[in-house]
Amino acid sequence: MRKLIVTNIISLDGCFEGPGANVMAMPMDEGFDSYNLERMENAGAILLGEKSCGLFNSFWPGMATNPDASPTNRKFSELYNVVPKIVVSNKLKKEDLAEQWQETTTFIGGDSIYNKIKEYKAEDGKDIVIFASRKLWNDLLAHGLIDELHFVVGNVVLGPDGTQMFDEAINYDDPKLALKLKDVRSLENSQNHVVVYEIAYK
Repeated sequence: MRKLIVTNIISLDGCFEGPGANVMAMPMDEGFDSYNLERMENAGAILLGEKSCGLFNSFWPGMATNPDASPTNRKFSELYNVVPKIVVSNKLKKEDLAEQWQETTTFIGGDSIYNKIKEYKAEDGKDIVIFASRKLWNDLLAHGLIDELHFVVGNVVLGPDGTQMFDEAINYDDPKLALKLKDVRSLENSQNHVVVYEIAYK
């Protein structure tokens, strides 16, 4: 049985992007990059929503050979290019992807999404990781499919015009699920830190 793990950066006031959908308002520093690489090294597959796939596909495939990229990002790109990628989309096709991703990407869609993800989770192997893809993982959380939330908490407050990370509130005594603190750690050479929660469904 594989875990389905969400990895996102989040502001102190619970946002994943700033005003005007500006993701660059987040402090995505070397500590953040290093933690993402750690998650990638422990991933047996990556699950992506349609929008995130489009964004990442336009950026990550070529970073492996970009001399201006950091060693951390080059290694992340190398692994991203070869790890199996599962994309939830009814529109995207393999020919829409960079060449490096075409043979390692599978598309799922329609009414079978939840059952397919359950099947992927039931397989043996390393974790399935979701980077970004906020709408997708909020939906999967509501359907009882997310196992852990890994948040890199940034030292920024984005205010009421930022986009909140969660679609629905999770109360202290929520009847549907509970967040159980698993780990808190600082990141080297960074003002960000990591908070990990296990999801306990009731």
